[in-house]
Amino acid sequence: MVEMKIFKSFEIPKKYARSIILIGNFDGVHLGHQKLLKKAREYKKKFKCKIGVITFDPSPKMFFNKNLKNFKLMTLNQKISQFKKEKVDFLINQKFSKNFSKIKAKLFINKYLNKKINSQFIFVSNNFKFGNKREGDIKLLKYYQKNCNYKVLIPSPLKKNNKIISSTLIRKLLSKGDLLKANQYLSRNWEIVGKIEKGRKVGRKIGYATCNVDIGNYIIAKPGVYSVRVKLNHITRKINGIANLGYRPTFNQKKILLEVNLFNFNQSIYNHEIRVEFIKFIRREKKFKNIKKLTNQIKKDIKVAKKSLN
Repeated sequence: MVEMKIFKSFEIPKKYARSIILIGNFDGVHLGHQKLLKKAREYKKKFKCKIGVITFDPSPKMFFNKNLKNFKLMTLNQKISQFKKEKVDFLINQKFSKNFSKIKAKLFINKYLNKKINSQFIFVSNNFKFGNKREGDIKLLKYYQKNCNYKVLIPSPLKKNNKIISSTLIRKLLSKGDLLKANQYLSRNWEIVGKIEKGRKVGRKIGYATCNVDIGNYIIAKPGVYSVRVKLNHITRKINGIANLGYRPTFNQKKILLEVNLFNFNQSIYNHEIRVEFIKFIRREKKFKNIKKLTNQIKKDIKVAKKSLN
């Protein structure tokens, strides 16, 4: 895996000048992003330069909509891990603030893309907008190509079944419970990484102890039961399990929660980081009349989960 440098601003060493620059949110680093990054690697080989990615934290969409929660497909750390796999040389993860949002599009081009990082190639999507009030677009970026000595590249988006693969599409698929297609478009199993918290120990009382995971700002996939594979930092192998993502209607839970029951595992792992890979959507969440009906259903769910994990 390539060593990737991470910068928190556009103040970067001169050795990263004249690079290939990709700008975007890259949430999910899905097949569409991977196509873009593959094209960048071709340019890297041909022109002997580095690949840099510019992202913003928080994303402009989340910054301008403070009520927008549970939107992300992945955390920054997950994104960094995927960029490393894609052989990105450096990442500029710029803090998106009120002041930064007011930068005029022309100033962003001249000061940041040209003077500060001296871009050679700029890869963007065809609907790319930037600058104060999203005033900048592809047309403006291209207008300054000659003066600022860079070239704009707009690779065609990747389509499957006549639909452009995008982070928005994958979020929709997850919210509908179409995990199979979402995982295909991500080219890997969608996962949630979080810390195991102490819960009300309801699962333990009914014979199915669970790890409770706060999902933070992750997108809420369709509430229900999933078969999962879990990775814990101190254990090399992945552990099979079953998870409930939802509000536990039988117990009148108000907050969205991810509960994971690990098969053949009984260690205490409170406060450990857990990585939960979603393999198969089993059923939607349901309110049961009593605990016996719930436990009978859990037994059936576990059989389905184990079969899907073989």
